[in-house]
Amino acid sequence: MEKTFYDAAKEGKVEEVKDLLRKNPSLNVNWKNEEELGTKSALYVACNNDRDSVVSILLAHPDIIPNLKNADGWTPFITACRNGHLACFRLLLQDQRVMVNEPDNDGATPLKLAAAYWGYHDVIKWWIVSGREMDLGTSGDSKTDAIGTAKNQGKTGVVSLLERFKSDAAKTRSEVRMELRITGQSTSPF
Repeated sequence: MEKTFYDAAKEGKVEEVKDLLRKNPSLNVNWKNEEELGTKSALYVACNNDRDSVVSILLAHPDIIPNLKNADGWTPFITACRNGHLACFRLLLQDQRVMVNEPDNDGATPLKLAAAYWGYHDVIKWWIVSGREMDLGTSGDSKTDAIGTAKNQGKTGVVSLLERFKSDAAKTRSEVRMELRITGQSTSPF
């Protein structure tokens, strides 16, 4: 039954996911598919495949463990960040159980992997305005330095946002949000 549930989550079959949860109250929603490379959970594959409706259902389940890692130490949050899946990222970011700065097995942080390396500008903006903690890492540390990584990758917009966030750390969240709106950089409805 868990494999069917996993496949439905991966494929974004919302009604099937709901039906399986309704008919099988003892279903292990955190089951990992060890046959698939990286042993991933249903929440992980839903995030990886940008299935935000399924992610929303899974996060609402009382037994879900939102920080389960795959074999590489990637959480659902890391995969949503790394792939730039903004809707899934936002759902996870709003869930206070999600550890947003949890590194992978190599010590790389979600911010460094996602926003800085791949240059997902909108991910960074949403992260900033959400008020959730954002670990910029240690300058010069190849595993955690988000700003340095963004510079090395030529992601100038990301560098600008992260440097501004770092310099504005003493300001209140409302001041930073107001400045982002004034400069036309806000995409947040918060």
